[in-house]
Amino acid sequence: MAKTVTVLIPTGALGAGVSPDLVARGITMGIDAIACDAGSTDSGPSYLGRGVSKVSRQSIKHDLTILMAAARKACVPLLVGSCGTAGTDAGVDWTADIALEIAREQQATPRIALLYSEQNSATIKRKLAEGKTRPLAPAGALTEADLDGCNHIVALMGAEPYIEAVRGGADIVLGGRTTDTAILAAVPLMQGAPPGPTWHAAKITECGGLCTVNPRGGGVLMRIDQDGFEIEPLDLDNRATPYTVSSHMLYENSDPFELTEPGGILNVRDATYQAIDERITRVTGSRWIEQPYTMKLEGAGGGDFQSIMLIGIEDPKVLGSLDVFQERMLHTLHKRVDTAIGKEAGAYDLSLRIYGWNGVSGRRPPEGTPPPREVGILFVATAATQEMATLIAKTCNPVFFHFPLEWGTELPSYAFPFTPAETERGQVFEFKLNHVVEVDDGFEFVRTKWVRPEATTILRSAADA
Repeated sequence: MAKTVTVLIPTGALGAGVSPDLVARGITMGIDAIACDAGSTDSGPSYLGRGVSKVSRQSIKHDLTILMAAARKACVPLLVGSCGTAGTDAGVDWTADIALEIAREQQATPRIALLYSEQNSATIKRKLAEGKTRPLAPAGALTEADLDGCNHIVALMGAEPYIEAVRGGADIVLGGRTTDTAILAAVPLMQGAPPGPTWHAAKITECGGLCTVNPRGGGVLMRIDQDGFEIEPLDLDNRATPYTVSSHMLYENSDPFELTEPGGILNVRDATYQAIDERITRVTGSRWIEQPYTMKLEGAGGGDFQSIMLIGIEDPKVLGSLDVFQERMLHTLHKRVDTAIGKEAGAYDLSLRIYGWNGVSGRRPPEGTPPPREVGILFVATAATQEMATLIAKTCNPVFFHFPLEWGTELPSYAFPFTPAETERGQVFEFKLNHVVEVDDGFEFVRTKWVRPEATTILRSAADA
């Protein structure tokens, strides 16, 4: 390792917002790469199941416009992983189209590498038959039925495909589903940085400024040398302290001392965190333990359909007996569906989520909990088709909007914010895979394609035509 390797992480998620001034400041400090994540499973399985982005095209273009110009000015590669939120092939292509549009507007001709990690079920079934898959808690053993139920399956890439792309001359690397850390670790590893500090630094900075005292204060720099690494916020008014840096090992990680990545485990039990000054923290003692190469599998598929309705209630009598009210209304709603629709409804589900009372947890509040000032009750009907879910909602409408706490009293009218009252949510998606698969190396499940500088569309090999 000839020198310190510095990576600029401008944001925790592409499309969440990038400051051109802070990125420009980071460049003046000397950097070797710009890297960031663009995806997550945080918002549920729908984005993977449908193969679409959670973030708007405008937001992605805003951030990419700044970063592509900055990377070109600094003469460093730009790496983006988990494109399109879920990291599907379609998500990579969608992001590539945006990048090509920006390149034309900037009159630039970057060489772009596209890394695809979406898998077909037949490939995973072969691994399953070979005994090379295993579940991650709390999932059970993988079955062919699980795979058949997936609309899309992605395997989380490690750093190797990004390293190969940069070595191959890529100015921009747009990757499918990737571990957050691998995107940031790639260039330092390529330049000979030790894996322990590299993977640890990447873990700490995976969400940009989240490892600082002001998580929304902009991005950070990670500097890796032979003995450790430093974290510095781009914003002069922000600080990365030993507390904020060390605590990020707890973020989305079941073990605060170990982190499993493709090809190894990061161990930070002996790590020490030292404040260099008020803004910068240095870390030493991180270790990397090589392991057989595995990739995490994520898969999602569509199921039934939903329609929802919403009311607001301020009636003090109802608010004083919300548990009773919820149970009675739900019982009456089921009776209404069974009487009016009958067997035609098929297998269906009704739920009432009382926000302001137990809408988040669904659990009965502790005895003695005081009544809220108001609540919002969300009605959710789930059925085999959208038509049936909406029919159930319309059938339940009179009960839902006019259900009294006690029979024999005047029928109430609760506040409803929308008309028509029912809203069709469409198909409900669920995660079906939470497993790992053994692979020969970091390239077995990855396909790389290139966009020529003068191209306006994505190049595809003859095999993909």
